[in-house]
Amino acid sequence: MDATRLIGATRTALAQARAVQEIVGEAWQTQALAGAIGSHLAVHGPFEARAAAGGLSEAGARASGALRQTLRAGAIRAGHLSEVRDPWVALAGLCGLLGEVGIALVGVACSSDEDALYWQCIEAIDAADETSDRVRWLQRRLALREREGGAA
Repeated sequence: MDATRLIGATRTALAQARAVQEIVGEAWQTQALAGAIGSHLAVHGPFEARAAAGGLSEAGARASGALRQTLRAGAIRAGHLSEVRDPWVALAGLCGLLGEVGIALVGVACSSDEDALYWQCIEAIDAADETSDRVRWLQRRLALREREGGAA
């Protein structure tokens, strides 16, 4: 399945999530998707962007332990990623989704009376922020490649 479709499915699931654990689960789904997109681009993307894509893959992969704790086995949407047709569109969509995840998690953290849940949200917010930084770095690498390719 194309990255853009998976981003759309995750955005829809996040918007429909009502329970706290559903929101946290969608945050980790987003991290797993970021890791999968990074891995795909590290192998199949433009050579100049592969190192940055590897960084995105690593940022998403660090969330995999928390994701496994939050979700039942086999429910990880990112496992269905088969292609990234338009890297620029996929990365822009992923960056937007990470922002939405951050906002949702802030809401959960602020309304939580449980210390464990609060800190789980803070960890997820930090992960989303780091992943957003990696996405933007990868976008800069792709933009630089386009400018250099256009000047040749």
